[in-house]
Amino acid sequence: MKTYGLIGYPLSHSFSKKYFTEKFLNERIADHRYELFPIEDIKALPDLLNANPTLCGINVTIPHKVNVLCYLNEVDEAADQIGAVNCISIKSFDGENYLKGYNTDAYGFEESLKPLLAPHHQKALVFGDGGAAKAVKYVLEKLGIAYQVVVRKATPGAILYSEITPEILASHKLLINTTPLGMSPNIDTYPEIDYSLMDSNYLAYDLVYNPLGTAFLAKAAAQGAQIKNGLEMLYQQAEKAWAIWNK
Repeated sequence: MKTYGLIGYPLSHSFSKKYFTEKFLNERIADHRYELFPIEDIKALPDLLNANPTLCGINVTIPHKVNVLCYLNEVDEAADQIGAVNCISIKSFDGENYLKGYNTDAYGFEESLKPLLAPHHQKALVFGDGGAAKAVKYVLEKLGIAYQVVVRKATPGAILYSEITPEILASHKLLINTTPLGMSPNIDTYPEIDYSLMDSNYLAYDLVYNPLGTAFLAKAAAQGAQIKNGLEMLYQQAEKAWAIWNK
């Protein structure tokens, strides 16, 4: 039996468990299972690994994408530059676990974003500056897209929502929400910008996928903007994780 799983806290909703359980069933992949491992403190990771010797790979979600780094033997280049890990491969050598960390958030975001980009998407506003934003900023830098981070509390290098002038919005045609705003059950929340200034040249991307149509995307679409939710990003990163675990 090969076991895979998700660590984080809380784990009330998991795309990964549903995805991989259905994958194993539909593709008739026998002796594989995917489980949820809600751990509030990352210090519980070694005990978790010892208690589950069939673990071959784990996904990592909030709040452990950064604090898990000190438990890894190695990280790939993207994860190292981003400073966050959301996928770990587990190999055993002479009875000892060897953990390598990856960031598939970046891969999933890049693959789902690239087909939508147009020549006028030269600058982006990135709403939020948490763990998910790290991967987004990495991809934007890789693609040569300048960005401005927008936050609710003053942070060096970022601006406040109240500081987004019509001129700033006019020059940043790519809008990316990396915050939980709009996520169920708080579906009436959204980044507070002047949506009336938007038009069909804008691309609004929301990492939130529950619900699929957030208030942010609805407001952008009402102005003619192109929109994209985070579901395809999840599928892309799940398949990337599977490829990593099966190297």
